[in-house]
Amino acid sequence: MVFNKFNFFSMEHRFLRIRLMLISFTLIIDLLFYFTLMHLLSSGIHISPLYLNLFFWIVPLVFVLYFLFLKFDQTKRQPRILANIYSASGLFLTIYLPKIVLLVFHLANILFNIVWRGLVLTLDLILPDIVSYKTFYFITYAGLAVTVIIFLLLVYGALIGRFSFKIDKVTLGFANLPVSFHNFRIVQISDIHLGSWYKKEKKMTKAIELINGLTPDLILFTGDLVNNFSEEADGWHEILEKTKAKYGKYSILGNHDYGDYWDWKSEVEKRENMQLLYKAHEKMDFRLLLNQSDTISINGHEIGILGVENWGKPPFEQYGNLQKAIADLKPVAFKILLSHDPSHWQAEVHEKTDIDLTLSGHTHAMQFGFKVGRFQWSPVKYMYKLWSGLYGNNGQYLYVNRGLGSLGFPGRIGMRPEITLIKLISSDN
Repeated sequence: MVFNKFNFFSMEHRFLRIRLMLISFTLIIDLLFYFTLMHLLSSGIHISPLYLNLFFWIVPLVFVLYFLFLKFDQTKRQPRILANIYSASGLFLTIYLPKIVLLVFHLANILFNIVWRGLVLTLDLILPDIVSYKTFYFITYAGLAVTVIIFLLLVYGALIGRFSFKIDKVTLGFANLPVSFHNFRIVQISDIHLGSWYKKEKKMTKAIELINGLTPDLILFTGDLVNNFSEEADGWHEILEKTKAKYGKYSILGNHDYGDYWDWKSEVEKRENMQLLYKAHEKMDFRLLLNQSDTISINGHEIGILGVENWGKPPFEQYGNLQKAIADLKPVAFKILLSHDPSHWQAEVHEKTDIDLTLSGHTHAMQFGFKVGRFQWSPVKYMYKLWSGLYGNNGQYLYVNRGLGSLGFPGRIGMRPEITLIKLISSDN
């Protein structure tokens, strides 16, 4: 990577191009949306011209001015500024995604009317006066209803769904689990993304209370503590250190923790940032496993805890070294692996090792989808075969946590933030 202030591909220049694209996008979408509503007005829907013009000029004007005057200095790591940008992006999506949906429906309505008019003209040539042409708006009306629903879902996801924590409980039985670990309670959390929690300390405290209320024997965090840099974790140790587990807390790194999506002035600065992030885990009373392992002992019986650095599905980096972590572990009967990206389980763990249980996160279940009984769906399933919940084959299991935080859109629709309780059962007990 070339650390060059004038690099065309630097964060500063990318940010400038994004701003220009958003300004153009805003103006184009609003002009098209204005003409769409004019069509609706002509079809009998009455909207005050004053309110219509205010809606179409004040809202775009606010966003255009925001994009024009937004200042962003990539040399200053300021979580507050980035948190405000995340919030603005959520508001922008909430307003403009429904507009795009209505435009698509209206375009479909126009095409329908073109086809209908052609059919009427053809029939009129064959059987004159059998049918008359009339403009229909039923597709646009349907689109208007869908638009309202999407808008309400986005508002719900940002204001309520984002903090509607869900405790998912799983019980797993293993013949090789030492009897002393029968009913052993593990709480898994993942993908906190502290940079997206600015001024949400009370919400985080609620999550911590839910975690401690499960009386875990072990707490395991599977990566993505921050979005970009270590400063996002400043001050949060006072809340996160309050998580309590009888036999300790372990953590690993996720793809966002390495700072790979930030422009650093030098490699030295990037390494210093990583050292500060390591200390953040320590302050929160988590033992960070960097291709390392440890054992937990109860009444002379032991299980192994392995943690690898992020091993990502391309284009994500592959820092993880599973063999190094395995070599670091003394012989034990039962093994648990922490690996951020669930793709790693298929690539290097399942049927290639004797690791019994792997815990991952990363996908967020795309923060959007639905679950009915055992059936669940999210668009992320087309990118990740294993994307949420429990998967197993031949006595080896993978659990993919949906994550506690959010990234991109500051909200969740359907796929609630997750706290997982995994209870281990010894079949010999």
